[in-house]
Amino acid sequence: MEKSKILVIGATGNLGYHMAEASLEFGHPTFALVRDSAFSDPIKAQKLHCLSHAGATLLKGSLQDEASIVEAVKLVDVVICAVSAKQTLDQKLLIRVIKQVGSIKRFIPSEFGSDPTRALVTELDDGYNFYAPKIEIRQLVEAEGIPYTIISCNFFMRILLPSLAQPGSKAPPRDKVTIFGDGNTKGVFMKESDVAAFTINAVDDPRTLNKVVYLRPPGNVYSLNELVEIWETKIQKKLEKLHLSEEELLKKIKGTSFPDNFEMLFIYSAFIKGDHTYFDIESSFGVNGTELYPQLKYTTISEFLDTLV
Repeated sequence: MEKSKILVIGATGNLGYHMAEASLEFGHPTFALVRDSAFSDPIKAQKLHCLSHAGATLLKGSLQDEASIVEAVKLVDVVICAVSAKQTLDQKLLIRVIKQVGSIKRFIPSEFGSDPTRALVTELDDGYNFYAPKIEIRQLVEAEGIPYTIISCNFFMRILLPSLAQPGSKAPPRDKVTIFGDGNTKGVFMKESDVAAFTINAVDDPRTLNKVVYLRPPGNVYSLNELVEIWETKIQKKLEKLHLSEEELLKKIKGTSFPDNFEMLFIYSAFIKGDHTYFDIESSFGVNGTELYPQLKYTTISEFLDTLV
């Protein structure tokens, strides 16, 4: 079967770069829509040089420039958008173009977190709803009848895991650790390069058409108590446990505004409300990515924590 031609939008970002790399690695003709300004940014320019050297075709344009989007979309079969959360609504013009061009076999919008339609934590007192833009985009894609696949990978390992979910900290604890709630609710962490590999495997797969691909790989789904236990074993030391109740955490979240409270908000969402794992994956709306692609190797939480010892 001929490999789909893939366009990656956001290829100079953390996740987008891995998407373009994985697309090339799995043998897809790969295109990246790149802003003019990226070429004068040393870090982004280096990424673009690597992608170009590896065989990607770089196309100048942006999500605000309709002509460049039309030109890019006409060249490919699959569009993967990996822009940051704050640019979520910037996908509206892209969606309109995909609908007009009419030849895209699969669109992967920029979600790549916990499933916003199943989040039990939506908005708090400051009125900021982190998930609303993602829900709006998903509903728009469905309403336009565009063939899609959503990737729900929950947390990236570089967020919260390096501190063992200790807000404001950059490194894992060596003496004391705060456990939020009872510490038994499980969250999911994935390395971005692994998310990219699962995504690229899903783009031509009929089983993932108009479905959410949930990533909950064995070895990457743990509660706070379990994470602390794994860490204690690695550093061969018992940590002093401090406990913060759900009520106390909520109070702290409400006492700060977004984005300063985002770490606490994510901890509340995953490790108290269970937004990553409280529901079963049913075939009517979703598929389990690790069951679909058992051949894919991925970094486990334990392996990631080994790098921090």
